[in-house]
Amino acid sequence: MQAIILAAGMGRRLGDFTKENTKCMVPVNGVRLIDRMLKQLERLDLRRLIVVVGYQAENLMKHIGNNYKGTLPVEFVANPVFDKTNNIYSLSLAKEQLQEDDTLLVESDLIFSDRLLETIVSDKRPNIALVAKYETWMDGTMVQIDSEGNILNFVPKKAFDYADADQYYKTVNIYKFSRDFSRNIYVPFLDAYCKALGNNEYYEQVLRVITLLDNTNLKALPVGGEKWYEIDDVQDLDIAETLFAEDDEMLRRYNYRYGGHWRFPKMLDFCYLVNPFFPPERLKQEIKSNFDTLLTEYPSGMYVNSLLAGKYFGIKQEYTVVGNGAAELIKSLMGRNRGKIGVVYPTFEEYPNRLPQEDIVAFVPDNGNLAYDAQMLKRFFSDKDVATLLLINPDNPSGNFIPKDDVLSLAAWCKEREVRLIVDESFVDFSDGFEHNSLLHDTILEEYDNLMVMKSISKSYGVPGLRLGILASSDRQLVAWMKKDISIWNINSFAEFYMQIFNKYTADYQEACSRFIAERNRFGKRLRTVPFLRVLPTQANYFCCEITDRYTSSELTKILLARFDIMIKDCTSKSSLKDRNYVRLSVRNQADNDRLVEALLALAQESPSATEAMWKEREWGAGTTRKSRKPGRK
Repeated sequence: MQAIILAAGMGRRLGDFTKENTKCMVPVNGVRLIDRMLKQLERLDLRRLIVVVGYQAENLMKHIGNNYKGTLPVEFVANPVFDKTNNIYSLSLAKEQLQEDDTLLVESDLIFSDRLLETIVSDKRPNIALVAKYETWMDGTMVQIDSEGNILNFVPKKAFDYADADQYYKTVNIYKFSRDFSRNIYVPFLDAYCKALGNNEYYEQVLRVITLLDNTNLKALPVGGEKWYEIDDVQDLDIAETLFAEDDEMLRRYNYRYGGHWRFPKMLDFCYLVNPFFPPERLKQEIKSNFDTLLTEYPSGMYVNSLLAGKYFGIKQEYTVVGNGAAELIKSLMGRNRGKIGVVYPTFEEYPNRLPQEDIVAFVPDNGNLAYDAQMLKRFFSDKDVATLLLINPDNPSGNFIPKDDVLSLAAWCKEREVRLIVDESFVDFSDGFEHNSLLHDTILEEYDNLMVMKSISKSYGVPGLRLGILASSDRQLVAWMKKDISIWNINSFAEFYMQIFNKYTADYQEACSRFIAERNRFGKRLRTVPFLRVLPTQANYFCCEITDRYTSSELTKILLARFDIMIKDCTSKSSLKDRNYVRLSVRNQADNDRLVEALLALAQESPSATEAMWKEREWGAGTTRKSRKPGRK
């Protein structure tokens, strides 16, 4: 068997990365694409490798020639008109070699797991196209296949129909052709196609024509869960470096995104916190049916949107500020803060991160469950000089919850002392008896004019992509100031329309919250069967868990991501939880939650020697070695 790599393209969309080199010379995590690919091909005991070069050919030939002499016989074929032709012409230049042996055909801008080449070579079928189930990041040629792996049709870009997207598979651009297939079918059609339609086409269009014949014997081989990526532009490069990073670097790359994890559909995200049971399909369909209008029309300004938010929660318009997510409102509110502020730790760090450290008076519960109540806060802050007290209720990441009557007693206590009270109740609808736990009522806001209620609409309503949040207070001066502080068009038409139609789905929302609480209870029972987890009580949509044995929180986070494609929150970054070995696990639907539990139980069943061997092999950094583990842990 031999291999042909197509590497003649210019890669213009990669900008400066391909100014002086072709795409396959671009490094991904410090290793050039071509070097990674050649090392993978070296393991296959190939008779030879043919590389079709064009743009910056001298650099590529010199690089390969200097580094792979004697290990993999390499021949080069030059495409002198690489800037005027496409890959069909590059392949046609190597058509003589293509007919001399069974061939692996690979495009040079790919990065993929080692197992992919081994899988396609070991498959006994002579002619195979590697394919992957269509995902939203994919672009280019698609195929439709039947249950036996027969390719029914090649679907070029222009023929792509989103209505059929669930039937599509993307070509990975790795093929195995037998010598007979190349000689008797592919090359004759390649010649005819080039003669009829020219050289500025794609070689897969020839395969499209061939699939119209009977008995072409070209099969599709789905890659399943194996990792691969095609690198065409700088965003592709960034995503590829994240997918193929290791250990600390992989976590760092996922974390600095602060979302956007839909670009990694194989990863199961237990970090971000949303309601898995809302919105209902009918609400989504209503938004979709208005998509064209919402996309092409301006949204309303703050006046209308605060009116809609007031309708949404049943409070007065003049008490309400709408934000592009709660984060925008937190920034504005904290920017207005004067004097010292009492903060309960651990907490949602967006609030204290907006403040000078010297303005924070910290309260940390002195118990093993990170638990506290209103009386504890009153006692602690009774002799503290604070102008504002911050309460996240339920708290993040602990899940601690103070009942509504006790929060109101705290509000009254603060009012007597002329202390402002900020209550962030973004997770309150996940609490038991949620129907009665919110502070968003005109009578409450009016009785406690020192009270400011923050609520993220992303969390419990399951619409984080809309970026919606509100702040409510009867302090009209504060509300008016914040409305002027933020942009008049701070939310888009989709978010506005969602607020407009939400009240039709109130019953669906209450049902979703009830379903959520039932699933949280079930999930909590399963988590408590994991021997090395201590699961804290919670009234939120996440569990805070202490790791009591076997791993540090950092180790467990890395293992779940590297081995199971599951991402959890390592709470080491949380103030007051550093080195305390806590993780936070969001609550998702039953299937996802069970997948996490099974992964944790699988780790628990591994022998200590297997765990030790894994760490020795991976040689992770000093921050996660034995030195950082708890004394006395096995």
